[in-house]
Parts: sequence; structure tokens; C-alpha cells
Amino acid sequence: MSRRTKKDVLDAVGPRLRELRRRRGMTLAELAERTGINESTLSRLEGGTRKPTLELLLSLAEVYAIPLDHLVGAPRTGDPRIHLRPVTRDGMTYIPLSHPGGVQAHKLLIPPRPGTEPELRTHAGFEWIYVLAGRLRLLLGDQRLVLKPGEAAEFDTHVPHWLGPDDDQTVELLVLFGHQGERAHLKARTT
Repeated sequence: MSRRTKKDVLDAVGPRLRELRRRRGMTLAELAERTGINESTLSRLEGGTRKPTLELLLSLAEVYAIPLDHLVGAPRTGDPRIHLRPVTRDGMTYIPLSHPGGVQAHKLLIPPRPGTEPELRTHAGFEWIYVLAGRLRLLLGDQRLVLKPGEAAEFDTHVPHWLGPDDDQTVELLVLFGHQGERAHLKARTT
């Protein structure tokens, strides 16, 4: 097997960045807002007409909450451990439990947010959730469900949904997120 050249590595960055953004269901405008990098630069990076710089890659790695090595396709070192780097977004703390690609696993902590109205959202993919602690209120289309520790649910994220605590305690979840067509192979039970 031949060794990859520097050009091969750099040529693979653009498609990898595009795939990451699409898998996360983000537009270039949303990514530009979160990174501070203009849309044109992001588009050229993804298209391979702009060489990635360390400064640009660091901003993208931070937003995607993945190690820089994954953006450039660096070979694995043989260490199977996942380096947990929590990311807080919209008041929720996401702790990645898997490497990017395929089904993504996260531990999710959602604290109570008094006075905020649930805002149902949609995006591409499937989500599987398992309640570790607390009581989860799941709004899924017209359904209003409460899940207790040990209960799970799986749903198509094209259906408008919202997750939050059902009381004044933080809810702790294990979340598996798959992109379109990737499912967790576990079915939800309704109670």
C-alpha cells in the first residue's frame, strides 16, 4: 500500500468538510455564522479551490467538536480511547462518545430552562435516545411523551421534535444519531 502524499491529504480535506457539514444538517450560512469564516471561503474549502490553513481548520474542528486529526484524515495512532470534549450549545451539553462517521453517540445533559417555550425543530436523520437519569419530556409531532430512566425512543428527525426535562432536574441521555438511512436497530416502546 503506497503512502499518501501531502497533496493527497490536502485534496481529501474539502470533501471531508462538505460531508461533515451535510451530515450535521448545516448550511454554509449556518456554518459561517458559527465559525466566523465567510461562506465564500467555506465553499472554496469544500470545493478544494482554497487550501486549508491551520486557523480555518481549528475553527471548524471546534464547531464540529472533533479532533483536528479527523478533519485532515490523519492515521489513527492505535489508541482506541475517545477524547471527551464536551460542547455546550443552546444550553445543552453534548459529550461525544464516538469518532465522526456513521452513527454518532453522545451523552447529552439538558438542564431545566424555566420560562422558555419548547421550539420544535426538524433535520435530516434518525435519533435514538435512552434516558440515563431524570425525566425527559419528548415532543414529537403531535405526541407529548415522558420517558423515565431506562426508557428509550427512536424517531425520524424530519418529524418536528423537542427534548427537555419534564421537571426542575437536569435530564441525562444517551443519544445515537444517524444520518438519513442509518438507524440504531432498536425500537421504541410506548408506555
